[in-house]
Amino acid sequence: MTSAGIKRILPSILAGLVVATTPGIGMAASLAGQEGDKRFPPALTRDAKSPCNKAYKAYVAAGGHSAYATTPYSRVVSLYIICGSSLNAPSQKEAEGAAMKSCLATRAHYKVTTGGTCEIASSK
Repeated sequence: MTSAGIKRILPSILAGLVVATTPGIGMAASLAGQEGDKRFPPALTRDAKSPCNKAYKAYVAAGGHSAYATTPYSRVVSLYIICGSSLNAPSQKEAEGAAMKSCLATRAHYKVTTGGTCEIASSK
């Protein structure tokens, strides 16, 4: 191979090496299937059709930044679980804010005064 041929091929080889070795360019990591930062274990019912169970499963399945907020559960005080979630937000912080807003709106809708306030159970 001549030096002119090498000069033509070399930039392509170097560009390929840069793309292959730079993290984040070759492939983006998906968050799907991960529970993320778990602050406390969410109390999920045995009923698979429960809205909070569905919301938590959707949170775990989401591929982007997501959060799940819920009221803490105590067998002595709580007769219900209220939750909210945000899926595929631009950032983890925005997902947490939207999940809290969703949980608080649900709590206000049902005019709940006992059982604690909403907290972020997990986010990613």
